[in-house]
Amino acid sequence: MNEQQLWAAFQSGNEEAYTQLYQLHIRAMYRYGMSLVAVSEAFVLDCVHDVFTELWAKRNRLTTPDNIRHYLLKALKNRIMHLLERKERYNKSLDETDYDALWTEPNELEIREELEAANTRQQRLQRLIAQLPPRQQEALKLRFVENMNYNQIGEVLDVNQQSAKNLVFRAVEKLRDWIILPFLTFSVFFRI
Repeated sequence: MNEQQLWAAFQSGNEEAYTQLYQLHIRAMYRYGMSLVAVSEAFVLDCVHDVFTELWAKRNRLTTPDNIRHYLLKALKNRIMHLLERKERYNKSLDETDYDALWTEPNELEIREELEAANTRQQRLQRLIAQLPPRQQEALKLRFVENMNYNQIGEVLDVNQQSAKNLVFRAVEKLRDWIILPFLTFSVFFRI
């Protein structure tokens, strides 16, 4: 049974198909989640399980995606980002919390500030990516912007599949180190 058939069986309530989809994609989702937030393995696994729980609950309303792995990775990223944003808001001290603001729609200034913060994060990531060797930059773009698999990346870069994986993995590891290491150094120094 191919993945599209598994998906259709899962949508009709077949628990075995659901389990097979989980087993096919859990490792890739875990790796991708850890590349996004290497802070907590348990957090990433919880997010993966949340995605699959949500899939089961909404299976009757889902369409069949063209690329199931891409769909699951995107769902995982959305879940992680949603929880991190919620946690960030929750962690504000109670003294700083404006309880009336919790029930109001964001105003234009708040929306603009959030967009500027998102642009700043994106610009920082782009600056970090620009510091990678050109081959790693290209491999990242092919993998995460063009959504190519490692065989396709290998063909474009004229390398084998394993070399393509290595290029992407090394680039992600460097980026993660550059992003997480300063925070860890800061938190260890100040005992946060």
